[in-house]
Amino acid sequence: MSDAVPVARWRLPYLCLACSCVAAGAAGLVLPLLPTTPFLLLAAWAAPKGSPRLAEWLQRHPLLGPPLHAWRSQGAVPARAKRLACVLLAASWGMLLATNHWLALGATPLLIAVAIFVCTRPLPK
Repeated sequence: MSDAVPVARWRLPYLCLACSCVAAGAAGLVLPLLPTTPFLLLAAWAAPKGSPRLAEWLQRHPLLGPPLHAWRSQGAVPARAKRLACVLLAASWGMLLATNHWLALGATPLLIAVAIFVCTRPLPK
């Protein structure tokens, strides 16, 4: 009985996180500088903890389900998502550079590490 209490207490925050990430990911489909994939991966991680029904919906969704399945089963990222991630990382770095040189300098190693990580993931089979 005591094990169920922490799960129930954390269910709403996980659900809020998952729903927020789905909304941000959906916005990223139409807004050019907002990435979709990281938000959907975070939503796919949080959804089973907050709402099994939402997790099932994500897995069965015709547009969102296949990339999530490829990530979970193979750790794979589609080529289009890799290209888009690198373009958005570069655009983010450019915006940082235009606004704050020191922040851009500090963020450079992180942005490069993220780009390397994404680009070295296998393609889905």
